[in-house]
Order: sequence, then C-alpha cells, then structure tokens
Amino acid sequence: MNSSTSEDLIDSVKGSANQRLFGFGLFGVCLLLAAIYVGVQLSHDLTIAPSGTAVSYFLLATALLIALGFEFVNGFHDTANAVATVIYTRSLPASFAVVWSGGWNFVGVMVSSGAVAFAVLQLLPIDLVLNVGSGVGFAMVFALLIAAIIWNLGTWSLGLPSSSSHTLIGSIIGVGLMNQLMHGGAASSSVDWSQAWNVGKSLLVSPLVGFFFAALLLYALKLLVRVPALYAEPKGDQPPPFWIRSILILTCTGVSFAHGSNDGQKGMGLIMLILIGTVPAAYALNRTVTPSETQTFISVAHHASEVLGRYTAGVAPIASPRDEIEHYIDSHRATPATLVALRQLTDTIGSQAGQSPSLSDVPQTQVNNVRNNMYLTSEGLRLMAKAKQPSFAPADQAVLDNYHSLLDRSTKFIPTWVKVAVAIALGLGTMVGWRRIVRTVGERIGKEHLTYAQGAAAELVAAITIGAADRFGLPVSTTHVLSSGVAGTMVANGSGLQWSTVRSLLLAWVLTLPVSIALAAGLFWVFRHMF
Repeated sequence: MNSSTSEDLIDSVKGSANQRLFGFGLFGVCLLLAAIYVGVQLSHDLTIAPSGTAVSYFLLATALLIALGFEFVNGFHDTANAVATVIYTRSLPASFAVVWSGGWNFVGVMVSSGAVAFAVLQLLPIDLVLNVGSGVGFAMVFALLIAAIIWNLGTWSLGLPSSSSHTLIGSIIGVGLMNQLMHGGAASSSVDWSQAWNVGKSLLVSPLVGFFFAALLLYALKLLVRVPALYAEPKGDQPPPFWIRSILILTCTGVSFAHGSNDGQKGMGLIMLILIGTVPAAYALNRTVTPSETQTFISVAHHASEVLGRYTAGVAPIASPRDEIEHYIDSHRATPATLVALRQLTDTIGSQAGQSPSLSDVPQTQVNNVRNNMYLTSEGLRLMAKAKQPSFAPADQAVLDNYHSLLDRSTKFIPTWVKVAVAIALGLGTMVGWRRIVRTVGERIGKEHLTYAQGAAAELVAAITIGAADRFGLPVSTTHVLSSGVAGTMVANGSGLQWSTVRSLLLAWVLTLPVSIALAAGLFWVFRHMF
C-alpha cells in the first residue's frame, strides 16, 4: 500500500470535524481536571516537608517533567499499537480510537498494583537507591530517563515500533555499569544481574508468546468459526459487521487497559524515587498507614526478630548490620552474620517505629534512616525467600513473609496523584503521535491488508499476555507483543511478511539494549560531574 493510499485510509476513518472536536474536547476537559487534582495534591504534600531550597524545588520540577516526558513519549510510541487494528479495519474513526485508547490507558494506570514499578527499581544498584536524594541520585534519574526518551524519539521518527520497556531497562543497566566503573568495581555499585536476567527473560519470551499464540488462535478460529466475513479485508470505508466491530473494539480496549496497567508503572517507580530523594518527609514512608496498622507492624517485627533469633544462636552481633545486608543483596550469599544483621535491623526498625504513634509521625530527621533500614530488610527477606536459603520452617517462613509484606506496604507505595499524572502523560501521548506506528503495524508487517480476525487475534493475545505479566510483576513490551502477534497472524493466514520491515523491527529490537546502555552510561558520567 503506497503512501498516498495510507493517508487516504487514515483520513477516511477520522469521522466528522464535529465528532473530532467533541471527542478531543471532552478528553481535554478530563485531562485538565486531572492536572488540577495533581497540582493540588502535590502542593499539599510539599507543605508536609520542611521548606526546601530553590535548587531542590527546581530539581524536583525538572525531574518530574522529564519522568512525565518519558511517559508522554511512551504514550504515542507504544499505545499506537493498541489502536492500529481498529483503525485499519474501520472499526472506529481514528480520532475516537485514540481518545478511547487514552481513556482505557488511564483506567489501567489507576488500577495497577505497583508490582512492575518496584520490580524495575530492583535492577538499580543498591547504593543509588539508598542515596537517591544526593547528586548521584539525580544524575541517575536524569541519565536513564533522557537516554530512554532519545532512543524512543529516534525509533518513532522512523516509524519503528521499538520497546519502551527494553529502552528503560537498557538505560538502567547503563547507569549501573558506569556507576560501578566510577566506584572502582565496588559490588554495591553494580546492577542486580539476577533481577536483570529475570526481567530480560520476560522481555525476550513475551514476543514469542505473541507470535505463536496469535497464530494458533487464528488457526483455531478458522477451524471453529466458519464465517467468511471474519477473515475478509475491509471494503473501502465501510465498517465491519456489528458483531465483528464489537470484538475488535473489545480487544483494543483490553490492550489499552493492559498497556496502562503495565507500562505506566515504569514511570511511577521512577517518579517515586524522585519524590523520595527530594521530599523524603512526605514520601519516604507511607503516610496512609494508620496508628493501628503501625502497632500491628511493630508486633509482627518483634515476632520476626524472635524467629530470626532461633537461627542465629551463638553468633555475636556485628558492628554494621546495614553493610552486611548490602553485601548480601549484591552477592546473594547468606552467612550466619547475614541473619544476625537482619535481626539487628529488624529490632532497630521496631524500636524506631515504636517511638511514634504512626509512620506519619516519624520525625523528619529520621525518615530517611527508617526507610533505608526497611528497604534493606525487605530486599534481604525477598532474596532469602526466593533462594530458600537459609531453609526456614514453614511456620517461621510465614511469619517472615508477613513481615516482608508489611515492610513493602510501608515503603513501596504509589500515591493516587502520581498515577493520575502518569495517566495524563500517557493519554496526551496517545493523542499526539499515533500515526507513524499505526501505519507500520497496519500496513508494513504483512504483505496483505490486516483482516478482522487477524486484528482480533493479535490484540486478544497481547491483552492477555500483558495482563498476566502485570499480575506477576513482570515488565513486558506492548510493542513487541502486539507487532509479533500481527506477524504471527500473517504467517498463519499465508499472507506473508514484508521482510524489509521485519528486518528493521529486528534491528531496532537488537540495537535497543546496547544503544540505550551506551547513551545512559555516557549521560550518567556527564551528569555525575555536573552535580
């Protein structure tokens, strides 16, 4: 399909000017109200913290804008995949489709669990996470976000559906590697390679899942649903039959919702790092934890200390328990001293929390210290449960798991206004830059036009895959899952692939990690010297 034809195709499904104005106007009003809400909430939270300097507020504003800029680019780069099939099958006018998709991205962001956000942050070197409020912390945030934005904009300008998830992971690895080089290879300055491998596996396997399951689903449809209209190409500007149109809109909705619930979390985690670093009094600890919940936490901490004590008999206390836990997080090798350090930190946390009626009342001078103790203890317990070393009795492991969940409730949280801010950025991005990626997905992957069944199969598999990944806290690429799903349906349909496009997609996929690693490493080195 040539360029003029594709322009006509997109223009033909836009709908009337009045429809466009109404749709964008309604969405614009919703975004404006959401922006007002975000501003009011942030202003309220800043009053909790002691008066900051002009420099700290400038850094906060700059970092937040860059983080939201990443989500904006993510919106017009990745969310376009969700609307490609409904636009190219004439199921929805393009103007309505992008508003519809943006709205369901918003809903997905709002109901997301936060598991993906903190899984991504676990890739970062532990010393950067603990010192996020310092100059090195800002250098980290600026470097990895700007590197991700540069690569995403570059691939978008070429119309290539590359992965924002891959880009961000590569940027994090680049920052971690440069940080380790600048610290003479210190272990605590390195990337958590075991977590990086887990994330890498999900990013690698998900496109294969999209390809094979979309192909299998199309085969199954052909065997079980013998309705010729389902496997036909769109005819002119005519929309598909009502029942087919409903299916395609439903699958578009599912992908949009799943994209918001998974991809939106990556920006949330980084925004929380920024807030913890610049306004720790307001965001280092979860201020919504009630006094009764705080008392429950203290009781569980004492019980966890007793459990750990049964496995550390005869081992003397150590001078620096935090250093010992940091070493364990880096090495993943537990020793008797590790359990002693974990118990010492648990006792310290219980004592610190017990001095205030609730976590919101912890003195501002102690907030960072309490959070870092909780974060280190949580990570230590997570790794021990994962490795099952040391081996705890089932009842004892249940106590430690309960303690671990309460630690995460106290430190790994995302305020509602942060979700709303990310949803705004994703929604705006969806409305602005969808054309290039839509054209690639709809026209340039297969040699023939996308049929109704192909679009539905690819999007249904993508929605289920991304939703399952969100459930297990795994970051996946909406772009790769959906575009590989479209390719799978083309193969299953015998339509053939446009190998020039496939080669470009594979090249972008292969280059994303090394390029983003190099960009982020270079930027981190520059920013580290600037700060």
